[in-house]
Amino acid sequence: MKVLILGAGVTGSSVAEALAREENDIVVVDFKPQLLEALKERFDIATVCGNAAHPCVLEQAGVENADMVIAVTDSDETNMLACMVINTLYSRPKTIARVRAIDFLKHPHLFGPNGIPIDHVISPEQIVKNSIYNLIEFPGVLHISDFAGGLVRLFSVKVVVDGFLTGKKIKDLKERLASGKIRVVAIFRQGKPLPVAGGAIIETGDEVFIVAPREKVRRVLKELHQLEAPIKRIIIAGGGHIGKRLGLALQDDHHVKIIEKDFRRAKKIASELEKTIILKGDCSEEALLLDESIDSTDLFCAVTDNDGVNIISASLAKSLGARKTICLLNHMSYAKLLPGTGIDVAVMPNQETLGSILKHVRRGDVAQVSSLCGGTAEAIEAIAHQNKGSDSVVGQRVDAIRFPAGIVLGALIRNQQVIPIHHDVIFEEGDHVVMFAMEKKLINNIEKLFQPLT
Repeated sequence: MKVLILGAGVTGSSVAEALAREENDIVVVDFKPQLLEALKERFDIATVCGNAAHPCVLEQAGVENADMVIAVTDSDETNMLACMVINTLYSRPKTIARVRAIDFLKHPHLFGPNGIPIDHVISPEQIVKNSIYNLIEFPGVLHISDFAGGLVRLFSVKVVVDGFLTGKKIKDLKERLASGKIRVVAIFRQGKPLPVAGGAIIETGDEVFIVAPREKVRRVLKELHQLEAPIKRIIIAGGGHIGKRLGLALQDDHHVKIIEKDFRRAKKIASELEKTIILKGDCSEEALLLDESIDSTDLFCAVTDNDGVNIISASLAKSLGARKTICLLNHMSYAKLLPGTGIDVAVMPNQETLGSILKHVRRGDVAQVSSLCGGTAEAIEAIAHQNKGSDSVVGQRVDAIRFPAGIVLGALIRNQQVIPIHHDVIFEEGDHVVMFAMEKKLINNIEKLFQPLT
């Protein structure tokens, strides 16, 4: 697949990295030559320097032969204009555009049939807000993703010293959960996947991934002694796009404070968040955190646009007594700095956003993708179809499908109902199947099995 990526910033670079690893033909456009040179040194891709919305630059990048254009520059206006130019002048490859400003997104008809011609609009800030909101709804999890329109959730927990999961075998968990609808799909130890066999023993520090129907997630967490006390008192560090969205989402049911360093920004969001306390100050200042009773705060959430500030402030908040801390990291390499800081969860916008892009890139009929474990693994929701080839899963029993080692079935949704996955279940046309692929190289197998009729 030939893909044009407009923008070589943090998001564009992460998308280029993910797609280049899958042998796609990638061209990246940006007006900053230093960013392009850095990308070319790391990956086998082509680059074009120039304004991503200019027709001559798009032509130089080969837009006429592109299968997809992903517009993720730092400017909403540039992303939208580029899609308009492509729609007007060319044979129109599929377009995906990042739009960040709430003012655009609160008018959905802007991107409707008679609006700006963009096939898929993504909002990283909204995606990250939803991710953090889920972590607050289910304290104790490291990650949580929705599949099948929210009918099914994939979540992961960290195994702690002397915790309930420590030393348990997978088969013991299966017996305790006692449901074909609730499945352990992966165990990662020090960043590496382990076979999900019945005799595998869970150790301290492991990250365990579980798939369950939405209404059973809380019960599963209770069964595994992983559900923490509810979060009520929250301090958000950073009043930018994400901080404001979080405040809006949380202020009705939680006691929320936002710390914002910029006076004008603080004043602006104070006028929009009537039930949220807005504090003008430095979130990494110890005296301010103490004044705001950080030791009785349930959650400190650092979501500024500076990774260093997020790490420092979240670590400081934890040391001063905050019960739980969440840290936003735009650069994945910074995650190596987290051990020893006390920070509970790191949320990475680029990884969260990547899944919303990859679902449009996958060759099978894919409804949802979640990029996991630093982009090394994926959870995929694919739709079963009868096709002319021999690889279709439709009409075959679960135990007759030769899924490679490393692909684990998580859930089967049929007619909007989650049904248990047993060895003798037969796949039907239109079934939604949620799978965990422990390595990216396994994705091709899923794409072949879930190709639509051609």
